[in-house]
Amino acid sequence: MAMSPFKVLASERPHLAAPEGDIKMTYRRQNGTGEQISLLGFGMMRLPREQADVDRLVDYAIAHGINYFDTAPMYGGGHNEDVVGQTLSRYPRDKYYIATKMSNQNPSLWPFEKSKEMYENSFRNLRVDYIDYYLLHSIGGGGVDNLKGRFIDNGLLDFLVKEREAGRIRHLGFSYHGDVAAFDWLLDHNDQYHWDFVQIQMNYLDWRHAGRGRRRGDADAEYLYGRLEKLGIQAVIMEPIRGGGLANVADEIREQMQAVRPDDSPATWGFRWVGSHANVLTALSGMNRMEHLEENIRTFSPLQPCTEAENELLARIADQMAGFPTIGCTTCAYCMPCPYGVDIPANFAFYNKAVTEKMLPLPEATAPDYAERQEAFIRAYREAIPAEKRATTCVDCGECLAKCPQQIRIPNQMSRIVELTRKRRK
Repeated sequence: MAMSPFKVLASERPHLAAPEGDIKMTYRRQNGTGEQISLLGFGMMRLPREQADVDRLVDYAIAHGINYFDTAPMYGGGHNEDVVGQTLSRYPRDKYYIATKMSNQNPSLWPFEKSKEMYENSFRNLRVDYIDYYLLHSIGGGGVDNLKGRFIDNGLLDFLVKEREAGRIRHLGFSYHGDVAAFDWLLDHNDQYHWDFVQIQMNYLDWRHAGRGRRRGDADAEYLYGRLEKLGIQAVIMEPIRGGGLANVADEIREQMQAVRPDDSPATWGFRWVGSHANVLTALSGMNRMEHLEENIRTFSPLQPCTEAENELLARIADQMAGFPTIGCTTCAYCMPCPYGVDIPANFAFYNKAVTEKMLPLPEATAPDYAERQEAFIRAYREAIPAEKRATTCVDCGECLAKCPQQIRIPNQMSRIVELTRKRRK
């Protein structure tokens, strides 16, 4: 039998530390300080609109052992940090670990004083006097030149290192999307900056298929995780189920999973796979609905690491999924708003759903039912997406390209959807 591509990672089982009391959440020890971090982290980017609903979710999360909360100045139209600060400040400061970011992607924010202002605002919005986990946000877009403009040439990174020395930042790291040269540059300078953690996108599909449908320069999660593991830098994981894409899989994939674990959802499979990696500190999930929060807590309370046979199954499933003509959108909405009104995430989400549910009238399908299938696809598309927000509104202006952390060729993919909605002439 061929060796599973995940064998090396699963061979060293994670340390499953348990806290006192009735909480069954799985924890990981932070390498530097020994802090016990919940293996399930709360990604706060997609929160409900009402503060009371946010409080309800956070209260349930903390009551069941979640203690890592991730936000950023740019989330929620610039209001997310304040919302998170309101809900967490109701608890003693030692009850939670807060992660936020230097979101200075816009060149107008590259001057040192502008970036420093964003940094100081985070303390005020979060109502804290120190930040537990601070990240250089989404390095990789624009390559090494962009990285140096944002953090090196202006002296900002040197400043943040000093802030860590002063205790205002407890742990310093960065999140990565895009050109792997920027990722490698920061790790090559680890002796200078001493990264405490790094946030990467990792799931069983992106492990070896991350570059599918993206611009050149991106790297598979296998490479990213491997470099961090060798350097002894713990990984924080984003998109463990790929923006929900691995929770809504094709029927034939769901059937393969249920044959092994009938009671587990596809999302549970994805989270278990990520959590089975020993060098993962926490895996973030954007849980804006109570049922998702409850299910994820059950998955990690405690975590049941994947077996070798399960790893092999997921490797085969990943190869199978890589052949699907899906678009690698995680619905993060960094690309929005579109100046021409296109709802980019909604268009891609509909398209991907059509792929997994086999609704697409694929061009190579020359069967007599092609016209019927296309009519059904067009009808469903028009019901799902208002006319002013459809792919046909895209003018290929390219403004979205630099914003997409997944490096998706957005106008090209919009053209694909337009073609599917264009009826063939008889």
